[in-house]
Amino acid sequence: MLGNEVAMGLIIMVTSLVSAKISEKILQKYLKTLTKKTESVTKPLGIGIVLLGIYLALKTSSYLTSYSVYIDGFFFTAFSLLIAMLLGRISSIGIDKWLKFQGKYQTIPKLINKIVKAVIYLIALLIILSYFGIEITPLVAGLGLGGLAIGLALQSTLSDFFAGIHILSDKPVRIGDWIELENGIAGYVEDIGWRSTKIRTLPNTIVIIPNSKLAESIITNYSLPEPETAVIVECGVSYESDLEKVEKVTIEVAKEIQKEVKGAIKNFEPFIRYKRFGDSNIIFSVILRAEKPVDKYLITHEFIKKLKKRYDKEGIEISWPIRKIYFGNKL
Repeated sequence: MLGNEVAMGLIIMVTSLVSAKISEKILQKYLKTLTKKTESVTKPLGIGIVLLGIYLALKTSSYLTSYSVYIDGFFFTAFSLLIAMLLGRISSIGIDKWLKFQGKYQTIPKLINKIVKAVIYLIALLIILSYFGIEITPLVAGLGLGGLAIGLALQSTLSDFFAGIHILSDKPVRIGDWIELENGIAGYVEDIGWRSTKIRTLPNTIVIIPNSKLAESIITNYSLPEPETAVIVECGVSYESDLEKVEKVTIEVAKEIQKEVKGAIKNFEPFIRYKRFGDSNIIFSVILRAEKPVDKYLITHEFIKKLKKRYDKEGIEISWPIRKIYFGNKL
């Protein structure tokens, strides 16, 4: 009798292992076209099939009948957590796909997935407590009092957390945006976490800013309403210059830059605007256009080099600062 039960148990376990492997292969094949994260979904399913096999194998043994309550409780808890893990990973993939389809994010903030997973695991915990007959109402009341004390102790952390939710919902910045803060920090938004936001600067360093500080800052978002941005280069020429010629030559150079330099808008018509009479030069601005805010650095670099070379060729002078001193006649 015992030998038959052991043999049956082994058959069930081997069958479950084989079924788990086959299921993983089939799911990987069909899910591969939908997402790159196939393993995050197939692994929990494989583990679930194996756990089911172990559970059925244990239930076939008459010698473990007296322990069935503990076995059922253990496997109910394991299956509940496994299903929560699976739902969390599926929701992560679903949110990723949906937000990208909506065009809101190219990279998904980790905070969104963390909040969704926390809710799923909380529901799983409540289901497990209910299964074991634990009253939830007194527990919630106790957690309320304890939560008040913890909330006071973690006031700064909670402030950052809710500021992160505000940033995600109001969307003053998004992942991938090029922003500049009032303190001069500028870079790409790398991630919006539950406590802080990471900004990657041009030197390829990460600046970590608490969400509450970011929410209170004055932010210039160069990626909104669209990534295209004006590139304004200030110039000056001597008072002896022919301004019509200066305008013609400058625009010719600017057009060449727009067509040749990577990141410049090819069909944009650059223009200049004279601004004021300076101490030594007539000051004006040249307006070009870049595809992305970060492209303006290369465009400005190439434009200044080419404009200086062309001015030298055309005899257009950029004057040094000068002062004229007049001496009156002595009486």
